[in-house]
Amino acid sequence: MYADFRWPNWAQTAELQLEVLSQRPPAGVAARRTPIVFAHGAFMGAWSWQAHFLDYFARHGFHAVAPSFRGHGGSEGFERLDSAGINDYVNDLSTVIDGLDGPPPILVGHSMGALVAQRYMERAPVAAAVLMAPVPPHGLMPSTLRMLVSDPMLYLQFGMMQFFGPDSMDTEVAQRAVFSKSAAEQDLSGYAERVQRESQRALWDMNVHARGRPTLCRADCPMHVIAGGEDALFSESETRAVAHVWNASWETVPGLAHALMIEPGWQRAADAVIGWLDRQALA
Repeated sequence: MYADFRWPNWAQTAELQLEVLSQRPPAGVAARRTPIVFAHGAFMGAWSWQAHFLDYFARHGFHAVAPSFRGHGGSEGFERLDSAGINDYVNDLSTVIDGLDGPPPILVGHSMGALVAQRYMERAPVAAAVLMAPVPPHGLMPSTLRMLVSDPMLYLQFGMMQFFGPDSMDTEVAQRAVFSKSAAEQDLSGYAERVQRESQRALWDMNVHARGRPTLCRADCPMHVIAGGEDALFSESETRAVAHVWNASWETVPGLAHALMIEPGWQRAADAVIGWLDRQALA
């Protein structure tokens, strides 16, 4: 299920050590000049990119980097998780990017990480950005209410996981939120074991400060939005709204749900990212 494990590097913020997983192109593969940095979604960590994407993108010539934000994955700060907001995650991302060689990176953000990527772009230039299943501009409330009405058991499971930890979840129920029907027969226990609580402050930020602000960013930065055709959390109209805010291109990957990078069909999502990047002629 997972790519070969790589020991993490570490980035040091003013207070915390951050887990940073990275992979460079193997021998014989022409290396691209621009690094690519992956920002994980809520309840996850850098492991969500290590499963498939880091190795795959390295084999396509990228120096692929994935940090775990404070309190996530192998990074320090879990005991203070609820005090961490989106801007703190942006600070973590900035720390990692500042330590990279080469030109400004390509950013790929998933869900909450897509909002972190947008906020980072308000501070510093990037070569391009891809937002996968991004948090809608109007925040999480509409999707939360939709879940409450259409699947109250799933809503209850998310609440139990947030307040009592992942051990309280019925994983078969929770999988409906982030995986497509095609994943139902797969062994997803390895992922379920790594899911964790999310910061209450970050969840609040995603409700009240979820709109990107392209006026604060470089106008010539290409951006692309990718949605899962079976995403139960964010609808097509909601992900299209993110593309509209940024005047970005948009596409959907049929058959995939919210966790595009760890679905059985993850390669189609990866190829959508690489195909779009290649059309931008980035070195």
